[in-house]
Amino acid sequence: MNEKYTYLLVDFFCIIFPLIFSFTSKFDFYKHWRSFIIPCFSIATFFIVWDIVFTYLGVWSFSDKYTIGIKLINLPIEEILFFICIPYACGFSYYCFKKYFKFERLNKFTNWFYIVLSVALLAVGFLNITRLYTSVTFILLALVLLYLVYRKTNYLSIFFVCYLFILIPFFISNGILTGSFIDRVVVSYNDNHNLGIRMLTIPFEDTFYGMLLLLLNTVGFEYFYSRKKKKITSFQSTQ
Repeated sequence: MNEKYTYLLVDFFCIIFPLIFSFTSKFDFYKHWRSFIIPCFSIATFFIVWDIVFTYLGVWSFSDKYTIGIKLINLPIEEILFFICIPYACGFSYYCFKKYFKFERLNKFTNWFYIVLSVALLAVGFLNITRLYTSVTFILLALVLLYLVYRKTNYLSIFFVCYLFILIPFFISNGILTGSFIDRVVVSYNDNHNLGIRMLTIPFEDTFYGMLLLLLNTVGFEYFYSRKKKKITSFQSTQ
């Protein structure tokens, strides 16, 4: 296999199976693409800008050896596709959990968990304010979580279970990109900007960066999905 396709293949295998199953009658996620696409592209834009800035500042870097060479400013095209492929896989998984399982009983537990997690993230983030990956990721995630708990968001328990499930493929894909499973390092991290704690070769911060990315996509999906349901209910009531 040409090593230049390493990152592109990671993107491909992250999205291909959720994409195929989206068209099955059992999951039918394709019917709700509009609720997913609008927030996904908006959130991807935010993360791409963040990515461009952090790459410029040397927080992380990408190997030209394992990417195809097409770039937007200083980002390989594969990194941009990452912000579509990973959220799509998560969005599909979240929709399936939402459709077939009920987790309302977990709401009280997950709310307290998110509060405790947010306090810990804020403390670590502010104590490591000069470590940009740590501070920016931890503080942003904590603020988003606290806001959602304050608003009594009713789908945080579903997201919690879904994210635990997503962590498995998330660690596999990130492990490949950082060199855990193959002798190729696609993404390199500057330890001056993180805590220096690695899970195999994956920075500890990646867990929370991924949570922030997927949580914001879930919030966006829920917003448009609930609006769509209200319109359908309103239309049916007028008939």
